[in-house]
Amino acid sequence: MIVCVCNRVSDRDIKRLAVAGCDSFEELQMETGAATCCGRCEGCARETLAAACAEEATRQAARTIPLVLA
Repeated sequence: MIVCVCNRVSDRDIKRLAVAGCDSFEELQMETGAATCCGRCEGCARETLAAACAEEATRQAARTIPLVLA
């Protein structure tokens, strides 16, 4: 889905950046220009980034938990 119409930023773009280590809204704005024109997308962009960062943190945590075999 397109999050920022002005700069053609999609939720997939935001998820890719979160996976690459983007963890702040300011960094997202610098990388994509999201919410720098009309600003209507700011809430959605922030929510999408937060969800993507949480998902990535969960994925990273799952990779670091050692598998214990009984």
